[in-house]
Amino acid sequence: QVQLVESGGGSVQAGGSLRLSCAASGRTFSSSDMGWFRQAPGKEREFVAHISWNGGSTNYADSAKDRFTISRDSAKNTVYLQMNSLKPEDTAVYYCAAVAWGSSSYYYLPRSYNYWGQGTQVTVSS
Repeated sequence: QVQLVESGGGSVQAGGSLRLSCAASGRTFSSSDMGWFRQAPGKEREFVAHISWNGGSTNYADSAKDRFTISRDSAKNTVYLQMNSLKPEDTAVYYCAAVAWGSSSYYYLPRSYNYWGQGTQVTVSS
């Protein structure tokens, strides 16, 4: 059974940092693009960051640029999201996602991903 399990969420004050992890099990995702999305209450799920299957390419939402960093450790089948300078508007449930195989040009769309984690809550207070 394929699973993506996020961890590392929590509550932090504005300006603080958190590092999210997404551990995959059931199969390797070393040949798959992976991404992070988030969903705030009453809002649609939105793209945060993407990393290519080999880690050679990363993409970020404008809201995440210069503050968030996505990375992956294929040996551990894990992807990370380092979040710095957090703002109250970053408050959301953060989801990890994986493409079944290879890459997707539409990495910013949820429908491009085949596997999803259950999400981890991030709350940023002012």
